[in-house]
Amino acid sequence: MKRYKDIAGDGGSNIAGQVEAQQRRLKQRLESVRAIVAIVSGKGGVGKSTLTAGLACCFALEGWKVGVLDADLNGPTQAKVLGVRGRRLLIADGVVEPPCTGLGVKVMSMDLLLPSDAAPLTWDAPVQDEAHTWRGTMEANAIREFLADTNWGALDVLLLDLPPGTDRLATIASLAPLSGIVVVTIPSDVSRLVVRRSITVAASTRAPVLGVVENMSGLFVGADGAKLAADAGVPFLGSVPFDPAIAAAGDQGDPFVATAPESAAAMALRRIAGRIRDALAPRQA
Repeated sequence: MKRYKDIAGDGGSNIAGQVEAQQRRLKQRLESVRAIVAIVSGKGGVGKSTLTAGLACCFALEGWKVGVLDADLNGPTQAKVLGVRGRRLLIADGVVEPPCTGLGVKVMSMDLLLPSDAAPLTWDAPVQDEAHTWRGTMEANAIREFLADTNWGALDVLLLDLPPGTDRLATIASLAPLSGIVVVTIPSDVSRLVVRRSITVAASTRAPVLGVVENMSGLFVGADGAKLAADAGVPFLGSVPFDPAIAAAGDQGDPFVATAPESAAAMALRRIAGRIRDALAPRQA
């Protein structure tokens, strides 16, 4: 049996060269993106993906060029919520042309690659019992490929919709130069407990924590998002009142902020988008 010390070089695989080439593509692809913002929450079920889609539509309505990367590989929803599910991906010279929404938002999601609703995302390993040891690396590689091989073009902002939890945030921060992080919570004591830790993890990435958004305000009686932000020493971006019409619009792939602009939730989303835009302005100058 050969040991690592017995193998000269990389065995002809040129792994180092492949990684360097991909890193160059990644840097080149993101050079024309003015700001990259990660939307995160340690707590699942807070409506983070719906909020991401709503913010993307708000930015687009203000004339910004916007992209959304669905970094939740095992539970992708952005293609559905933004109304591009089922669109065919065009590939030329190894570059993927992402589908655009009616508002011009570019979307890339694993959902556009999976063959059916029932098809899970699985990772192959030499021994299936060891698949978990490959998962983190393979997910990082997949996200790197999405960033590097998608024709994002010139964007004012690229929103990254991360899966629940905080373990992927460090990976994302190592792949892309984050301009900021937005943390999502709901008014419940359980969410406050988990999300407070998320803010600590976000701060450790050295990317600016742009602030906290309280989603589904009024649905629960519990912890106040503004107090959570104050206790953590980060800005409070605002609350989005609970509105069942948001979920219904997402199921139809309709841009809620455009189809129901006078609703309280849509106006709240526009205010939050404005605060994020103001926070990004000095970093884009």
